[in-house]
Amino acid sequence: MTKPSIVEELRGSGRGIGAFNVITLEHAEAVVGGAEDAGLPVILQISQNAVRYHGSLAPIAAACLSMAGTADVPVVVHLDHAEDETLIDEAIELGLPSVMFDAATLPYAENVARTRAVTERCHAAGCWVEAELGAIGGKDGVHAPGVRTDPAEAAGFVAATGVDALAVAVGSAHAMASRDAVLDDRLIERLAAAVPVPLVLHGSSGVPDDGLRRAVAHGIVKVNVGTLLNRAMTGAVREVLAARADLTDPRKYLAPGRAAVRGEVARTLTLLAGEQSLAAR
Repeated sequence: MTKPSIVEELRGSGRGIGAFNVITLEHAEAVVGGAEDAGLPVILQISQNAVRYHGSLAPIAAACLSMAGTADVPVVVHLDHAEDETLIDEAIELGLPSVMFDAATLPYAENVARTRAVTERCHAAGCWVEAELGAIGGKDGVHAPGVRTDPAEAAGFVAATGVDALAVAVGSAHAMASRDAVLDDRLIERLAAAVPVPLVLHGSSGVPDDGLRRAVAHGIVKVNVGTLLNRAMTGAVREVLAARADLTDPRKYLAPGRAAVRGEVARTLTLLAGEQSLAAR
C-alpha cells in the first residue's frame, strides 16, 4: 500500500491525481481497474456519507485496502469529508493512511483549533491529513456560492494546523449536474505560490476537461471525483434495464455500470496526468 506522499511528489509538476469516491464494491473495483488500464496511481475515497450508507466503515474500508494491496498500480485509500472525529480515529485503527477532516463550516478559530488537534493525532499514527478552508464563520463552508479561498489566510491556516493538503474554493461546487463551472486559474496560481502543501479541488465533476487541465497546470494536485462516476454508472444501468424490463439479476446491469465507471476513471486519470489518451498510445 502506497502512502499519500504520492500527492506531495506531484506538487509543482503540472500533473494531478484523481481521487474517486467509492460507494459500492463495484465503484472500488472500477476505480482500481481504470487506474490499471491507465497505468497511473489513484486514490480510493470513502466519504462519511458513504459510511452512513453502509452503516459502518470497516467492511468497505477492508475491501478497498485489500484491492489497494493487490493492485498493479499505487493505490491510496482515503477517508473523505469526515466531520466526526470518532470516524477518523476508526480509520486510523483500520489502517487507512489518509483522511480528510472537514471543519470548514465552523468559525475560523474553531476550524483551526480542531483541525490542529486532529492533525497532531493523525501524524502521531503516521496518517496524512487533508483539510478544507471555508469563509470565516461561513455557514456553508468552502463550497458556498461565491466563496473563494484567500491565499494569505490559506497560508496561515496551513501553518497553524500542520495539515498535509488543503481543499480550496476556486469556483467549483459539489454534485453539479452540468459541466460548466469556471475555475479561477489566477487564484489557483496564487494559492499554489502561497501554500506549501498540495492543493485539492472538490466538486470537479462540474468542471469541463479543459478547466481541469488548466487547474492542474496552475497548481491543483488532487482532484476529487464523485458525481461524474455516478452519472456514468447510472446511465449504463438505465440503458440495460430499459432494454430488458424482465431482468432481475443485478450482475447483468451492475457489470455494465462498473465498466462505464472503469472507462471514465482511466480517461480522467490520463487527462489529469497530462498524458496521451489511451486510444493514442
